[in-house]
Amino acid sequence: MNLNHKDILFEMKNELREEGTILGRVVTEHKGAFSVMTQSGEALCRISGKLRYQSVKREDLPAVGDWVQLSEEGALIEKVMPRTSKFSRKQAGNETEEQIIATNIDTVFILSSLNDDLNSHRMERYLLLCWESGANPVIVLTKSDVCEEIEKKKTEVENTLHGVKVIAISAVTEEGISELRPYLEKGKTVALVGSSGVGKSTLTNLLIGEVVQKTKEIRESDDIGRHTTTHRELFLLDNGAAIIDTPGMREIQLWQGQEGLSTQYQDIEDLSLTCRFTDCRHQGEPGCQIRKAIDEGTLSQERFTHYLKLQKEIAYMERRGDKRLESLERKKWKDMGKQRKLKY
Repeated sequence: MNLNHKDILFEMKNELREEGTILGRVVTEHKGAFSVMTQSGEALCRISGKLRYQSVKREDLPAVGDWVQLSEEGALIEKVMPRTSKFSRKQAGNETEEQIIATNIDTVFILSSLNDDLNSHRMERYLLLCWESGANPVIVLTKSDVCEEIEKKKTEVENTLHGVKVIAISAVTEEGISELRPYLEKGKTVALVGSSGVGKSTLTNLLIGEVVQKTKEIRESDDIGRHTTTHRELFLLDNGAAIIDTPGMREIQLWQGQEGLSTQYQDIEDLSLTCRFTDCRHQGEPGCQIRKAIDEGTLSQERFTHYLKLQKEIAYMERRGDKRLESLERKKWKDMGKQRKLKY
């Protein structure tokens, strides 16, 4: 990596560093260790015992994109610096565990291929996570060079996702790539998310100007992508901007999302405030403005039904998350009690 890129980046962040420490940014995560970029080079670091002991939740530990403080020798991560944003989802499986995808990002490019598998509702789940993260979303529709109805599909996505910026691109012809550049200015960080095979690694290579990620195409037989990127990794551009490429996600389970839901469905929530009764369930009560809007055609039944489905899922996940946090807190104090007994 060219040190000039790092100089641009670190000169903007060095005020975060405490005296006697080294400032770094997490590039990749390995089993039990992290590759950390510093101004003088990359180092493989482990978490200090103090940081590990103080961490009750997964979010207390480093993740790709984090600015961290290293020990003077540069071998231990002593502290995770305050984050400006955090994009995370519920980890795949039955456990109520948060999986942090990327931190300190300004924009999330939500990629989807312009093929028969184009699914606005799937993109919407990414969108809710994005609104919750503190970053701004941009929908990027890839492979426009093989699509004959670009504007039609783009309009359908815009109408479903209400006001979110949608850009159609082709990595082959470079159509639309210039529209992405304003999000990649000096010091900015963009995360790329989406299903396997939609072109995240191809776009990463194109924006960086060299092949840093292996790529695979979507299978023509069924439009299903195959995993290429197997881990999250941060790359620097020539101008000091950063890209975080992420593996394709088969499951997009919401971790938290009430704020994101309110942002994405503000029209419905504003309407519900005008109902005659404050506890209106929108099931036929007199003066229900939701039912009136559906009957008049200004709100689709499908959009309202999808809103209720997401609302129910988010409420369920938040209840499970609260119970898990209570359990972790009890375990922490129980372990501390055991250590005191051993000590005395």
